[in-house]
Amino acid sequence: MDAHDIADGRARWQRRYDDARKRDADFTTLSGTPVDPVYGPPEGADVPGFERIGWPGEFPYTRGLHPTGYRGRTWTIRQFSGFGNAQQTNARYKMLLGAGGGGLSVAFDMPTLMGRDSDEPQSLGEVGHCGVAIDSAADMDVLFDGIPLADVTTSMTISGPAVPVFCMYLVAAERQGADLRVLDGTLQTDIFKEYIAQKEWLFPPEPHLRLIGDLMEFCGKEIPRYKPLSVSGYHIREAGSTAAQELAYTLADGFGYVELGQSRGLDVNAFAPGLSFFFDAHIDFFEEIAKFRAARRIWARWLRDVYGATSEKALWLKFHTQTAGVSLTAQQPYNNVVRTAVEALSAVLGGTQSLHTNALDETLALPTDEAAEIALRTQQVLMEETGITNVADPLGGSWYVEDLTDRIEAEAEAIFQRIRDLGGDGTITAGILRGIEDGWFMSEIADSAFVYQQAVEKGDKRVVGVNVHTGSLTRELDIMRVSHEVEIEQNKLLGARRAGRDKALVEQRIAEMVAVARTGGNMIPAMLDACRAEATLGEICGALKDEWGIYREPARF
Repeated sequence: MDAHDIADGRARWQRRYDDARKRDADFTTLSGTPVDPVYGPPEGADVPGFERIGWPGEFPYTRGLHPTGYRGRTWTIRQFSGFGNAQQTNARYKMLLGAGGGGLSVAFDMPTLMGRDSDEPQSLGEVGHCGVAIDSAADMDVLFDGIPLADVTTSMTISGPAVPVFCMYLVAAERQGADLRVLDGTLQTDIFKEYIAQKEWLFPPEPHLRLIGDLMEFCGKEIPRYKPLSVSGYHIREAGSTAAQELAYTLADGFGYVELGQSRGLDVNAFAPGLSFFFDAHIDFFEEIAKFRAARRIWARWLRDVYGATSEKALWLKFHTQTAGVSLTAQQPYNNVVRTAVEALSAVLGGTQSLHTNALDETLALPTDEAAEIALRTQQVLMEETGITNVADPLGGSWYVEDLTDRIEAEAEAIFQRIRDLGGDGTITAGILRGIEDGWFMSEIADSAFVYQQAVEKGDKRVVGVNVHTGSLTRELDIMRVSHEVEIEQNKLLGARRAGRDKALVEQRIAEMVAVARTGGNMIPAMLDACRAEATLGEICGALKDEWGIYREPARF
């Protein structure tokens, strides 16, 4: 790009920056030196390929979605939390919000993630241990008691039974008197990554995709601010993928959902802004920053050139980030505070819209209140003290970062082509389904995980406290333990709620839901009615399993 084009681009950026709303803040260094909101090539410079870097707020959005960067709005501090029963988690949420958290992110226990009630035999010993137990809309009432859902953004990390759980959330909001049209937040719902990495599915792929399509249609019409689908690379990375694999598999899943929406006759300019993404921030600082920058650029180009999007918001890749759980170590756990801070910094320099920072003890158990507070304060120190919110994409133009960004993008594009070849019809969706059926994704991730583990065991990749600098004065942590009494009390409460509801009405509502499942109709209204009648998660999912069957992963050796 020649000097004239670069100057024109800077002028366009300046006009948009001037017209945008900025925070009332001190945009100077610690020593009081004023800093510009963005930096670029020197005046009169020719920079070949600068169109791939560009300016914040302009296609291809390598440098961010907004011309102001974080001068306009900082990222949302969204701490992922949930344990025990709804009442215990409600108290944790109030603590986090009172300490400065900007939004809620719900962690569910394993029975809930698998669509089971707390008193089912398979739930024994798991109730409330890795998240909060939710059996019906009544639990949602307690979970958000005293927290006005119309005023706080709520993210829910759940995919297999995401749609009925979301319906329970909507019922709780209705009971608070909230206008559903103003609800804001994100539901994960991403079933592709379950087959690829996390393995928490209920049905075969087609019924899951049908429910996701129904949800996309329903939210587009009835709850326009809520994002019904957060495409998750986090679990793909935690399973052992490389940064490029995480990026490629996640964006491919996103393209698959775009194809799903278009197959429903939805306008990509209308539904694509409701898609969001969820990435892992791992420990290789510059690689992660490059990954986030490449993700925005790829998404914008594919949405425009492949799927025909024309509106700016449809081209925006909005993402939440969580620091890497797999980078945490049980050995010398206080080192995890440093790891988390570095990973969080990479997410911010990569332009994340919201962020969760892991607690130092999460490799051992759910975080204690003290560990959760340190994780929260880590973000607040970054936001308030370091000056990183003063300049948009401060690493833009770095030879190293730009080269890494280009390399990760090229690797991702090669993987997209491989996925298309798997499908045989040119669509990403067919390739994903074939890759799941053949075990291709699982095999690729397993190979990457094996290579990394070998490098750690040989000492080629050094992990402080594990294979280098292993001597320590660190005392043993006091970790959080969820009492078995939680399961006993949850099951008593569930039994009492079942006894106190209108059983005939519940059976009628579930039968009506199944009847809709046998047609091409949208299932969300019927499922909402079942949740209003206090049908349980296990009852809803069980009825759909009876109708659609269950999925068993093909054995691969």
